Amino acid sequence: MRVGRIAKIVGVLAIVAIGYAVKDDIAQLWNDFHVRIVEHPTPKKTVWLDQGISKEKLSWFYHADQGTRTFGFPYEWFMALEQPTIPWLLFTSPGRFSDTAYLDRYGFIADTIIPGKEALPIGFAQGGPMLDQTGAPWRNPRSKQDMTGIGLTCAACHTGSFTYNGTAVVVDGGPALTNLFAMKQGMGISLLLTRYWPGRFSRFAESILGSESTAEEREALKNQLDQVLKQYKQVKDLEERVAPWSIVEGYGRLDALNRIGNQVFSIDLKKPENYAGSSAPVHFPRIWNTPWFDWVQYNGSIMQPMVRNAGEALGVSAELNLTDPLKGIYKTSVDLKSLDAMEQMIKGDKPPNAKDKFSGLQSPKWPAEILPPIDPKLADKGAELYKTHCQECHRPPVTSEAFYDFNNKDWWTKNEAGEAILKVENVPISHIGTDPAQAADMLARTVAVPEYLGLKSNSFAFALGELVEKTVNTIFDQQKPPVSAGERKRMDGYMPNELRGPPARSGGASGTARG
Repeated sequence: MRVGRIAKIVGVLAIVAIGYAVKDDIAQLWNDFHVRIVEHPTPKKTVWLDQGISKEKLSWFYHADQGTRTFGFPYEWFMALEQPTIPWLLFTSPGRFSDTAYLDRYGFIADTIIPGKEALPIGFAQGGPMLDQTGAPWRNPRSKQDMTGIGLTCAACHTGSFTYNGTAVVVDGGPALTNLFAMKQGMGISLLLTRYWPGRFSRFAESILGSESTAEEREALKNQLDQVLKQYKQVKDLEERVAPWSIVEGYGRLDALNRIGNQVFSIDLKKPENYAGSSAPVHFPRIWNTPWFDWVQYNGSIMQPMVRNAGEALGVSAELNLTDPLKGIYKTSVDLKSLDAMEQMIKGDKPPNAKDKFSGLQSPKWPAEILPPIDPKLADKGAELYKTHCQECHRPPVTSEAFYDFNNKDWWTKNEAGEAILKVENVPISHIGTDPAQAADMLARTVAVPEYLGLKSNSFAFALGELVEKTVNTIFDQQKPPVSAGERKRMDGYMPNELRGPPARSGGASGTARG
């Protein structure tokens, strides 16, 4: 009897101990297979402000392919992938990842600017044929046809919105409220569930291969999935390694420059030691008027528009070969023509002048038909306060005549074509006392680079600028015929590729923005 009781007690203790162990495992499993994203009501309607660009041009801009392959798998997979959740009916589909209502929870805006036109969310672009992780064409295991890329464009990070009384207002060129880190995390979980959760792979395979696929073709698709999961695991391991020195990026915040460096100097170059933590997540800058600035970025570090834009495309995972000489070092999927067309749309067709002000994409006007009216007395008082406390660094309002004093050499300079360029004030961090990380980290970071890349410096800022320039020149040279010197200057914005890493913050003008 006593032995039986002891056995029961031992059994209960064992069950309790197992329960606690399982509880920890379940908690860890929940953390590993759960992505935290917001819940919010769907707006009753969405409106676009008049910012000087037609709806047709904006519709193109939202989805123009820059050559990016942001997610590491094809467009066809993106459209078939299911959401990273497990429904109560365990083996049913939770819905597609590409559903615009679901992507809205990551901050991506549904593109309804042209009613009735089916489209991906703003900032998503379907590209041309893409390469797999080995550099070979990515092909459908059944049809053997090339699969197409999908990636984010500059519109993904530079299109904002806000909601007031059930109306969503889109602000083109404004800071996005996206959470790119959470979305990539969600995609990784979704891919893992697709590979191993019962029923998911069958549905995925039917979408990609069709209902008549063979066991061999499905196995080939599984192998492709395994390669993508391996790549996601490698990046996850790198993130975990630098986590003690990282600041978590959330909605509307990204450490873009460090992210570009990680993509190029660590992932593309296959050098884990070059991976750095996200130490300075900042909100996405506004981009109207930036083509007419002498320097852009928060720390006023980049001068040339083409290097800025090509660097952005590389940062959101355009294909770039930095390791295989047989395939051509600096060979890339970056689309310079698309980048140039985007820049010209934002820039407009004439330089700043007192009559027309800034052409191209305009800063938004207060939508009085949606928001409460402006109090004119308070507005006048605010204008005086701005003139007293802000104008020294941020210039007069762009709507004023005083702004267009082109004889003021402290405010204006010229590009190589003789066009007016706004001189952006750089204020020392020691003076304004803000967080120095965004400025200081770019100056301090170094990267290990092999000699065959031909880079003169291991300073992150200057190595990146030179690498992007070499990539751009490679594209220019490989065109048939090669792009002429004059056309290169035009596409470069008539600005040299100069870089700097000052411990300072860049101050844009009133109504303008930092790029």
